This record gives sequence, structure tokens and C-alpha cells, in this order.
Amino acid sequence: MAKGFYLSRNLAMAGLLLAAIALVTIIALSVVYDKERSRNRAPSNGAPSVGASSPSSSSSIDPYSSSTSASPGPQKPWQRYRLPDTLAPVHYDITLWPRLEPDQQGLYIFTGNSTVRFVCLKDTDLIIIHANKLNFTLFQGHEARLKALDPAHPVPQVQSSWLQEETEYLVLQLDGALKAGRVYLLETQFKGELADDLEGFYRSQYTEDGVQKVLATSQMQATFARKAFPCFDEPAMKATFSVVLIHPQGTGALSNKSSRVEFDGIPVSRTTFEPTKRMSTYLLAFIVSGFSFIEGDQETDVQVRIWARHQAITEGQGDYALNVTEAILNFYEHYYNTSYPLSKSDQVALPDFNAGAMENWGLITYRETALLYDPVASSTGNKERVLTVIAHELAHMWFGNLVTLRWWNDLWLNEGFASYVEYLGADHAEPTWDIVRRNAVETVFAVDALASSHPLSRREEEVNRPSEITEMFNTISYSKVPSHTHTHTHTHTHTHARTHAHDTPSISLPHSVQDIMNRWVLQMGFPVVTVDTRTGQVSQQHFLNDPQAVVERGSPFNYTWFVPIKWIKSGVEQEQFWLLKKTGIDVMRPPHTRSNNIWVLANTNVSGYFRVNYDLENWERLLHLLHTDHQAIPTVNRAQLLDDAFNLARAKVINTTLALRTTSYLSKERDYIPWASALSNLNYYFLMFDRTEVYGPLQGYIRKQTLPLFEYYRTITANWARVPPGHNDQYNQINALNMACNTGLKDCKELALRWFSEWMADPERNPIHPNLKSTVYCSAIAFGGTEEWDFAWRMFQNATVATESARLRSALACTKAPWLLNRYLQYSIDPTKIRKQDSVSTIVAVARNVVGMPLAWNFVRENWSYIFNNYGRGSFSFSGLITGITQRFSTEFELKELERFKEQNLQVGFGSASLALEQAIENTRANIRWLAESRSQVLDWLSGEAK
Repeated sequence: MAKGFYLSRNLAMAGLLLAAIALVTIIALSVVYDKERSRNRAPSNGAPSVGASSPSSSSSIDPYSSSTSASPGPQKPWQRYRLPDTLAPVHYDITLWPRLEPDQQGLYIFTGNSTVRFVCLKDTDLIIIHANKLNFTLFQGHEARLKALDPAHPVPQVQSSWLQEETEYLVLQLDGALKAGRVYLLETQFKGELADDLEGFYRSQYTEDGVQKVLATSQMQATFARKAFPCFDEPAMKATFSVVLIHPQGTGALSNKSSRVEFDGIPVSRTTFEPTKRMSTYLLAFIVSGFSFIEGDQETDVQVRIWARHQAITEGQGDYALNVTEAILNFYEHYYNTSYPLSKSDQVALPDFNAGAMENWGLITYRETALLYDPVASSTGNKERVLTVIAHELAHMWFGNLVTLRWWNDLWLNEGFASYVEYLGADHAEPTWDIVRRNAVETVFAVDALASSHPLSRREEEVNRPSEITEMFNTISYSKVPSHTHTHTHTHTHTHARTHAHDTPSISLPHSVQDIMNRWVLQMGFPVVTVDTRTGQVSQQHFLNDPQAVVERGSPFNYTWFVPIKWIKSGVEQEQFWLLKKTGIDVMRPPHTRSNNIWVLANTNVSGYFRVNYDLENWERLLHLLHTDHQAIPTVNRAQLLDDAFNLARAKVINTTLALRTTSYLSKERDYIPWASALSNLNYYFLMFDRTEVYGPLQGYIRKQTLPLFEYYRTITANWARVPPGHNDQYNQINALNMACNTGLKDCKELALRWFSEWMADPERNPIHPNLKSTVYCSAIAFGGTEEWDFAWRMFQNATVATESARLRSALACTKAPWLLNRYLQYSIDPTKIRKQDSVSTIVAVARNVVGMPLAWNFVRENWSYIFNNYGRGSFSFSGLITGITQRFSTEFELKELERFKEQNLQVGFGSASLALEQAIENTRANIRWLAESRSQVLDWLSGEAK
């Protein structure tokens, strides 16, 4: 799940702070890495090398210094969601046998046995270990058998044992105490269902050459290892793992390490794997399949392989992933100045996979769309998706897997850093793609501007239940760190960072690294910085989309940040300064700025994580510059001006018409980045107005602004016969075609229908370039009828390239026929028609359609219990269901429906969508207020401009 933002090192060097923090981060990371590498050399005899003071080998310092025992909750240890601090695992021996054919009851199952060697840290008469949905073979009436590593030491007997379903524990009550410092063995035998639920050890199915095939695979993050075998399933509870997989003859087995023994038997084979490095349970993985692979040239000691369906491999769909993997691994080794930690890197494309990808150490798993690229059928965007996801997951091999968070409240340490580094690796592999600049405008702002947002680092007691853990896998955790790298580094490396910063004379900061970063890490949100060029005053304020929203979460810093501000004056770069209080006086002195011809622009190159507002006179100067010489403003800052203006208007900081005026120059704009920003913000207007009288003038205005861009690309592509040469031009061609069709441009409609009709006439020859397929498919289905929909459905069912399948699945939601949309919604929860991994996104695709939105909302309300229990309990994407369906909500009636939905389903629950539901209610209220105040002035302005 790779998303985020990064400023390249060349651009970063332009800002003193960014360069300083980047240097400190790399130094600190090297120090932490060296410490962790030495700790991973655990004694082979299972001695308590972890020490009695901490069960974790993670190099971590909890910023809140809160302990498990301090967490609020019931008194009984097995009723708490956090493990006691009495035991720590050292090593697991695990044998699993997945059955790839159903049993007599029609169930797919797996059987297994496990022995965990653990050290007692404190005397205790309880063993509490995670286990979920496992049926245990009883030993003398109990689910486990306890032994001592040293036979000379007697062990207490199991007095009673039970499964605590709510907290997902196996509990053993002993008749005596385990002794601190001693090592014990816990043996279990068990059986579980090899279900299709995409969690723990599960099954995936696909059809190849007309034959249905089944494979067994795994997804342990965040709390699903306990569904595969009993374990101490917390990230700090690191151990080594020895895995044995029993599997049908003719299939292969993979795990985190290389196999050292493989016995081909009849009817089963047995594959034994080398012990892993010390790692968290959520990084363990195993796969049994009939997949094929391609392999790198092995010029290094690292074996690199790409695994997928046989047809995908033979068609070359893994070739691009193999090429960039080797390039990115080589780059990271030089960047970290440390060798890749393992001997192999297997990457596997799975037909059924809930997340985008998972960084299992040495065995990375992906959705097919995130690893496979077909040079004929896949688009430029598909190719970039493969590149950035691979770069994100490989970054974890050093940071996240070796150096690991202590608890899930600090997930941003894993995902934020990987999101930052992924653009380094991607930029190295494809330096001409301009990836860094294109991702400069923040994606995290929208969520972080809500009163219901949360800090990067939450208190441990806020994140306990599995649903609360899953909820942490959100935009804040992934994107906030990379979007303002200069104010964030790794909290767990503060001590090292401060030490090395003091040893580096070139670094000059107004406060310590820790003091600066705490204001960005330990409080939610971000500031809007207001520059008044009339007085020279610069001030900051906590920015909220809805100024009437009540912020209930307190801040130790009173929502004030240490803000580094880079700025230019009439195109000339000025000296960077720090805003350390609510208000800075005389920073930009009026004698230099009051001239009608002198303009000021702050946050150049979007180097800071904040929005910028100006006095009206400076806004007018900037608007005049956009109309007369827009290229005088850096490209990224043109995008920033649009983004800031629209969001400031939503927050009622500036007038709505001022924001709309920033788009007036777009008929002259040819760069992708400003267009992407404009369309992203105008999408909110489409959502708010496509059911009102404002929609006609809005369509007319956007069509007017888009037409020159449409004609530009028609010309340079020789009437759509050629592909624009530049990467950004290819993306902007998509923008031009998409907006032209969406706003009803006749030429675009005719083009889409003609191309689609040609394809329908000859399904073996698709005349539509992959870059344009999403737009053309959606437009043709929207403009067409049942015949077009049925054809697309057949093509979807027969697609053998995952990216083509995904495009068609999304386009099928574009029809305007309610009965087709209702039928498609029913398909979305039928796994024989739509894969479970795609159910949520399919429903959301229907909801994006103005005709489909009320249908999707009714469907979800009617089927909430079924959807939640079958698709939502552990899904990282489930919160997107609520967000996607409610994004148009803007009436009192819809607000009441949403609140009633919450009340009526409290017993069922919302799981990882709980926060998304609260944010949907908050957004709906804000939308209602914004519409009431802005509707008439937007209509008046658009009516005048559309003429």
C-alpha cells in the first residue's frame, strides 16, 4: 500500500532544515540498524538473550512511556487486549499442512503443530498466548502441553485451560509459578479452516486453461498470525521461526527463508525452511502453490525471484518487476550503506489479496495489479503503481522489519518512513518520470484538517482492539511523514539524532530536533500560515475544514508548530525563516512588498506541511500573475495555490469566488501538476452540485477551460494516433480526455463510443491505448446501454491481465441504468462474480456515480451486518466504504440518515470503519454549512464565466 510524498535530495538541499533532518535521519538510522543487526545474532540454544527488562529487540523509545500494566481495562489479564509482560518468545517450530481440496463437509482446512520456546520474565502462574479460530487437539484434557527446556527443572501442571474468544487468547492456568529467567516449551496441535477470508492462513483461487486452481497463502498483519498458529502476536514480541510446510506433490512451498530440505513424497511433499532472523509474527509468511517464477541474474548474493500464475509469467508480466527490484535493492544498499539483510527476495503476485502489498521479510506478497505489468495491456499509471509499491515494500526490508515499532500506535514509524523512501527508490529506477515533483501536493491534508483526526503517534491505550489497530492503517500513518519530511524523523531515533546533530557543525536549528518534531508528531493537524504583506506580519493557526468543528483532543503545544518557511519575492528566493509562535512580527517588511508589482509566495516548492493564506492585495497580485505569466510561478506552487485557495474557501477563510478565480488561467496551462490539483479540488464541486441547478453552469465552465487542453493533445498526438512522449504529458492527456467526456464535449463522446464500438465488433483487437482505457470504458458504458454493459462484463470475466480486469470492473459502475447498477451491487458480494478483495472498491465505484450513490447507500444499509462480518472485520480498506459512499452527503436528510445508520448498527459494530463514520458525519455537517453559504455565489460566478 504505497502512498505518500517525497522531496528529492536535490530539491531538499535547497532548504536548510530539510537537508539537516535528512542527514540526521540517515545517520540515526545507521546507528539503530547496527544495534539491531547485532541483537539479531541470538544464541542458538534459546537462552533468554532478550533480557528480563524487555521482550522486544526493537530499537524503540515510547514517547509516552506508558506500559501495558498502566492501560485501563478489566482486572483479569485474559480480558485485556495487550499481553502481560511476564513471558517473551524466543523461537517457534511450526509445521503446517494445508489441504487444497475440500473435505467431506466441503471445507478447506489446514492442520498444524507448533512448539514455542519462551523465557519467563516475571514469576507467573498464567500462560496467555494468542489463538483465534483454531481447534486444538487436547493433551490430557487441555489445549497445550508445557515442558521445561531443562528437564532438571520441574514444570507446574496445567490446572485449567480455555479459549478467550473476545480477546483471542488461549489461556492456561497453572498449579504453580513459572520462574523468571527460565526457558519453557509450549506444544500445541491444531486444525483451522483454510477460508477465503484473506486473513491468516487462507486460500486463493484462480482459473487457468479452464482449470480452477487453489493455493494457500497468508496475511499476518496486523493481528492474523494467531489465526494460523498460537503465538505471542504483538510486534515487540520478536522471535525466530523454523517452518515446515507439507503440501501436495506438484506444488511448491515458499516461506521467509530459503528451503534447506525438500522431500518429494507421494501424495505429499515436505519442505523445511532455514530459521528466520528474529522478527515479529506479522512478518511471517508461507505459500503453497503451483506458481511459476522468473529469476534475476544473481550477480549479487541475493536471489531475486518474481512468482505468479504460470500464464502471467510466460507472458512476461513479471519482467518489469524483476528489473526494478534489482535496481532498487542495489540503490537501497548504497543509500543505507548496508547490505540487504537476507539471502533472498521472493515477490509473489496473488489473485486474492486484501492489501496492496505486504512486506513479509524475504517473501513479499502483492495484489496482481501491484506487481504484474503487461507491456501491451497495462497503462503508464499501472507501470508506475508497480514501481512505487515495490520500492515501498523493499524499503521495509531495512526499516520496519529489522527495526520495528513497539506497538501499533506508532505505525507511522513503519509506513511513514517507507512512504518517504519509496520515492527515492522509484526515482532512481525511473529518473525521467518526475515522480517526486508530481507527488508534491499533499494527499493527507483532507483527513488531517478534520477535528476527528489524530496525531501521528497516539497513546497506547487508544489502540488496543484489533479493529483499532486496523484503523491505524490510514492516510495519516502513511502520508503525513513523507509529506513534510523536514519536520519528521524517526521518534525512536531521537537520542541518536540529537547526538549526531551536535557533531555536525553545518546544522543550525532554532530548537533541538526532538522539540521541533514533537510538535508535528504528538499533536494532530497542521497550521495555516497567514502572510500579511501590508504589515509584514506572519501568523499561524490550526487549520480545520469546518471552522465550527469542536476539537476535543487536547494538545501539549496548544496547536502551535515550529514552522520553517521558504519564500520568494517577485521570483527571487529569500532567506528562510522560522515561525516559532502564533505570530511573527515584521518578518516580511512592508517597504519591500507594498508595490503593486511585487508579489510574495510562501512555502516554495511545497517544502513545508502547511497551507498558506495572504492578504487580499497579495492574492490579487498572484491571480494577475497567473493570467499574465503563469510560468513565473514554479509549477508545484501553481498547484499549491489552487489547492490552498480551494481549501481555504471551504474553511471560510477566503471567499469562494477567489478560489474559483484561480482556475481562470487553466485554459493556458499545459503542465500536469497544476491540472491534477485543480481537478482534484473541482471534484468536490462536482460532488456537491451534480444534483443541483449549479451543475449545468459548472459543466459549461469546466468544458470551456478543458477544451484548449483537449485540442492541444489532439494536435500533438495526430488525432490520438500517437502517445505523448513525456510521462507527465501522458497523464495530462488522460486528464484532458476525461474532463472533456465528463463535461459532455461532443467530440470526446463520439470518440469514446467509436473506439468502444470497434472493440465490440472485434473483441480480439482492442484499438484503445491502455492509458486511455479507463476513460473510454467508463464514458462508453455511461453513454451506452445494456449491450455495452454486457460486453464489458464478458471482457471482465475473460480478462487474464489484472490491470485490465480492474479497469473493466471500475467502468461497469459508470452505467446510468439503475437496474444494472442494482444488479452490479448484488454481484459485489457474490465471490463467484467479484473477488472478495474487490468487493468494497466495487461498491464505492457505484457510489461515485451520481445515479448509483443512493442505490449503494441503500444497499449497504440493508446488508450492513453481512458486509461487516464477511468483508470488514480485518480489512485495511473497509473504512473507505463509508468514506466513498458518503462523500456526496450534503443535506440535513442525509445527515439524519447517517446518524440513524450509526444508531441502528451499534450492536453489529463498525470495526476499522468507526473513525471513518465519525469523520463522515463531521464532513456532512461541514458540507451542509458550506453549501448554505456558497451555493448562490458559486452559481452566479459560474453563470457569468460559462458564457
